[in-house]
Amino acid sequence: MTLWSWSGFFGYLFNPFILGGVFTTIWLTVVSLTAGLILGFVLALMRRSPFRLAKTLAKIYIWLFRGTPLLVQLIALYTALPQFGIRFTVIEAALIGLALNEAAYLAEIIRAGIEAVPEGQARAARALGMTERQIMRHIVMPQAFKVIIPPLGNSVNGLLKTTSVTSVISMEELLRRTQVLIQEHFMVLELFAVAAIYYLLLTTLWDFVQNHIEKRFGQATNSRLSVTEKR
Repeated sequence: MTLWSWSGFFGYLFNPFILGGVFTTIWLTVVSLTAGLILGFVLALMRRSPFRLAKTLAKIYIWLFRGTPLLVQLIALYTALPQFGIRFTVIEAALIGLALNEAAYLAEIIRAGIEAVPEGQARAARALGMTERQIMRHIVMPQAFKVIIPPLGNSVNGLLKTTSVTSVISMEELLRRTQVLIQEHFMVLELFAVAAIYYLLLTTLWDFVQNHIEKRFGQATNSRLSVTEKR
């Protein structure tokens, strides 16, 4: 019995079915990250809100979604909610689940970045007559963004791999399509090796993008240390 087939490995390395799964993994990451960033920003502002109700709701949300596995959240969205008349397609459940889960982590990253900006700058801006929106847009966020970039980049890296969890609800991303081919052709090692190579390729390419973005915004080690000290 042959344990490894090089012809099988190279035959599936550029298989259109696998490449379709790679494309799905990419757009799943981009869309869920975008939605997670928007919701995460709202949650970060709620965490810093002077209103106790808003702050409490944000804390509960973050506690819930950071404290339970994404796998459980996806299963709840796709199989439990239909019991209450709420139904999502596989794509909808995957996107919603990833976005809701990611938002809980991004909210803390964004909050830490905002709090890294010295409060004195906001007070000085208020003294000059700037509104809170103007202060956030022109004073706080440009500086906070530099602090947010490194952990945000790590979140993107992790999300590229985390999309594989959506295979449990039959989302046809890279891992799910790999599993389908394994069931059809029984080339377990070869196909998992192909999937691993594509995950490694995607995360490596993102590392280059992240490094470029950090250099573009002049991110330095001292900026990261300031976040740690603030926490």
